[in-house]
Amino acid sequence: MRASSPPPDPEQIPGTTQRPPDFFPAPTGSSPAPPRPDEPSVATVKQLIETIAIPRLSLSVEREAGKVSSRTVHYDGDTCRIGAHSSNDLVLTDPAVSRFHCRLVLEDTGWRVRDWSSSNGTKLDGVRIRDADLVGDATLGLGDSIVRVRAVAPAEEELIPMVPAFGQLAGTSLPMRKLFGLLEKIARSDINVLIEGESGTGKELVANEIVQRSLRADAPFVVVDCGAITPSLVESELFGHVRGSFTGADRDRIGAFEAADGGTVFLDEVGELALDLQPKLLRAIEALEIRRVGDARTRTVNVRVVGATNRDLEREVNRGRFREDLYFRLAVMAVRVPPLRERLEDLMILIRVFLQALGAPEEERLFTPEILAEMSCHDWPGNVRELRNYVERTVVLQKAGPTLRRASGAPPGGASPAGVSAPFKIAKDAAVDAFERSYLAALLEAAGNNMSKAARMAGMDRMHLHRLVQKHGLRGGGVPGVLGTDR
Repeated sequence: MRASSPPPDPEQIPGTTQRPPDFFPAPTGSSPAPPRPDEPSVATVKQLIETIAIPRLSLSVEREAGKVSSRTVHYDGDTCRIGAHSSNDLVLTDPAVSRFHCRLVLEDTGWRVRDWSSSNGTKLDGVRIRDADLVGDATLGLGDSIVRVRAVAPAEEELIPMVPAFGQLAGTSLPMRKLFGLLEKIARSDINVLIEGESGTGKELVANEIVQRSLRADAPFVVVDCGAITPSLVESELFGHVRGSFTGADRDRIGAFEAADGGTVFLDEVGELALDLQPKLLRAIEALEIRRVGDARTRTVNVRVVGATNRDLEREVNRGRFREDLYFRLAVMAVRVPPLRERLEDLMILIRVFLQALGAPEEERLFTPEILAEMSCHDWPGNVRELRNYVERTVVLQKAGPTLRRASGAPPGGASPAGVSAPFKIAKDAAVDAFERSYLAALLEAAGNNMSKAARMAGMDRMHLHRLVQKHGLRGGGVPGVLGTDR
């Protein structure tokens, strides 16, 4: 029988907090109470419902592992995953096909095919591609298999609630309303959740809303930023340590899993965990047992694990940088938070939320139709966080400054001319921001996404480079989202 112990003090765990900070801060003096599981929710409040047709693809496997095949699969949805692993929407039994080989994604302009860092690549009509449009009937070559793809008439419809917000998450765009419906379904369950999305999209806020509506809402909620802790100390922060287990361990200390016993542990940037630590995290999630560093005794914990990452962990699994078994333990339910460029119709709603939080709702006058039109042309690589900073800057300066826009066909970071109408400091900051983004994208590409190598090539401190990469939300090849590795 496990000995009882006093409630842990989260302040003893560096890098962890009891509750995440609000992404949409409340005005001074206000303290809105978070919704509780017994309060009306998206599913119980009378609301308007929009019916939309679910897009459908027909995928005909003409050859599989070099042998003639004639099976056809119909997929309903907007992201179709193809690969050798059984979790894919189309599973190919072909040793030359990667576990997560490619994705078919529906965008505003139509369907696109994206190779997912597969070992043998993806071919579209005989041409090897990384990202390409699908036009009409298309033939995909994956390993020793051939799949013919075409869009067909929708066969099913989906009911989407017409709600403007989900707790502190605001938005009326279709991607956000789909997200709200999914969050409502999973919030009351006790399954592990993996939240995926680019930097600045509000993944931590999504985690907070899930927890506030769960049966563990009143239990501890401990946040661990896996990317901000020194690698040698991550194990201690997660599982604790005993006195004398390493240099500087002058007393026993509990870890985040023990501190969250009975509640939820939120592993932010879980994709940054080193490979040698991942088996220990896997055991903690599977067996709900942890062992402090330097201790021979195991301790049982009762926690729900919510993870978040700006990496694409399926790609990391293909590259051998993340354990497949750990990925599936974390992603029992995967939630993708859309980037701001996919929900530009929410700009005005978000601006009003930020102005209200600043206590300056009357400053909406600064965001004229012309300014909003310019903002809609920007791709917002920093997502909602970048928009919040832009709104705050506009309120302080009493004038909306220029936004940056990546021109079609230009390298990342290419910006539209600021013009002399902008104050010198704003125009200068915009130009510096554009240069940093363009330079970092090219640097990461040249260094093969190896952060240490990139720092040496640039002649700069590695941590400073890491902060700049995080600031601009860059990943390999200069695409917003995922940071490079150190291997």
